[in-house]
Amino acid sequence: MRLIIMMLAASICFGKPRVVRKPMSFEATAYAARGETASGTRCRVGMVAADPRVLPLGTRIRVSGPGAVGVTGTYIVADTGAAVKGRRIDIRLPSRAAARKFGRQRVMVRVLQRGIGKDDPKLGPKVERAAAK
Repeated sequence: MRLIIMMLAASICFGKPRVVRKPMSFEATAYAARGETASGTRCRVGMVAADPRVLPLGTRIRVSGPGAVGVTGTYIVADTGAAVKGRRIDIRLPSRAAARKFGRQRVMVRVLQRGIGKDDPKLGPKVERAAAK
């Protein structure tokens, strides 16, 4: 019995990062930029930028709440940003007009599945770069 308790305690302390099931309050902004994300994939709708110390790349989240009008849904953390620190997220929207209309709002974020970082397979294919000559 004692061995079982010790093994259980070790798996809790040294196992996979804990997934927070309860919603957390975040400050959200929106963007409509194109290009490559920090994870090496093309920027597309359904992605968010977040502080990798709070939400690692590849993390699947659910955004909801009264401030989330028009952006409620499931997203993948696929980017980081210089100004995205702590409990802040930047939501990729389809147009600059939609991003401006969204502005800056408080939203609730629930972690559905914790990512493993830049090499997470949920991020999709990496952008192919031309070989230097």
